[in-house]
Amino acid sequence: MDLHLTDKVVIVTGASAGIGLATAQLLTDEGAVVVGVSRQPVESTIGDAGSVIAADLTDVDSASRIIETVVERYGRIDGLVNNAGGLHLREGFLSITEEQWLAAFQLNFHAARRMSRAALPALLKTGAGSIVHVGSESARLAATYNPDYAAAKLSLLSMSKSLATEFSPQGVRSNVVTPGMTRTPLYERRGGFGEQIANALGTDVDGAIEQVLNNLRPTLTRRMAEPNEVSAVIAFLISPLSSQVTGAEWIIDGGALPQI
Repeated sequence: MDLHLTDKVVIVTGASAGIGLATAQLLTDEGAVVVGVSRQPVESTIGDAGSVIAADLTDVDSASRIIETVVERYGRIDGLVNNAGGLHLREGFLSITEEQWLAAFQLNFHAARRMSRAALPALLKTGAGSIVHVGSESARLAATYNPDYAAAKLSLLSMSKSLATEFSPQGVRSNVVTPGMTRTPLYERRGGFGEQIANALGTDVDGAIEQVLNNLRPTLTRRMAEPNEVSAVIAFLISPLSSQVTGAEWIIDGGALPQI
């Protein structure tokens, strides 16, 4: 499908792995000029027209620097994918320190807030900009092991609704994609969330994922999502084909969230 993204300049944060990498690749394949932002090196999957910016989004000055660099290089910004995020397993609410609460919000909410604020003037100039925030099912299915992360992602959802309300009439849409468990390095890397859950449940990573998918947060599909299944929705929401979609939340969790 042609998403009408040829030569559109799109920033993707957290572009070095998982959903961010899959999104950067798909947007590039659709003809977009992708700027991948990450603390880690980004694979050369964004084409000759695209570029990479190394940045730590928890640095309060990074967002303005990134946007200035992109506008200087390309003269415009058509889309922003706020994908960067991360979490750590907690033992419960009382175990979380002040520093951990602040760190969770810095990475999972304030980074996206600062990027959105910095990018909006350029997005407004296009008259047809799009922001997609990557949330989490944890925002609606909070548990004892991630209350700080869940709260930050719920704040992200609220912010997206506010941005949509204020800026959609001016030509900039804002939507949230909410993945459930997705097969990314967040779960699979050594010491990652999958291993943390496995240690808490007294099993191996595969056994822990099986318990989550079938018992703790049962999905109708009985499997984890793949990054490309999430990136396909993100690319659609960035594209002009979704011009009537704003202020929405698109849940990609295999049917785990029981809501009407």
